[in-house]
Amino acid sequence: MTVKSVTHLNFRGDARAALEFYRSVFGGDLAVVTYKDAGNVQDSAEADQVMWGQVVTDDGFHVMAYDVPARLPYDQGENSFFLSVRGESAQEITAYWEKLSAGATIVQPLAPAQWAPLYGMLKDRFGVVWVMDVVSEYNG
Repeated sequence: MTVKSVTHLNFRGDARAALEFYRSVFGGDLAVVTYKDAGNVQDSAEADQVMWGQVVTDDGFHVMAYDVPARLPYDQGENSFFLSVRGESAQEITAYWEKLSAGATIVQPLAPAQWAPLYGMLKDRFGVVWVMDVVSEYNG
């Protein structure tokens, strides 16, 4: 048996825009099913919102998202999670960082750290906190 963990992000009306943005950063395939597509419209104002969506790349990036309906409670919270992207090269991580940083708040600039050749943290324009680093061998 194989198990795979996938980050699933919850939004209030921004899931499509967030998924499209993440596809522009990481590439890959975007799939979106709206509440209308699924025949699950409970509020006509939310018919075109995302009931299920994902971005998947051939090199392993995978994120899912949906729009929490207005009838359900939603609180994005503060520091409720970080989405970590670890790459094998500084070039790869820097390219993702440059794209993700559009409209973002930089929490920790992308720079060398004691534990990694590059490490940085930002809060993107959708409120998602990304931790990005280049994988290094731990010699503790």
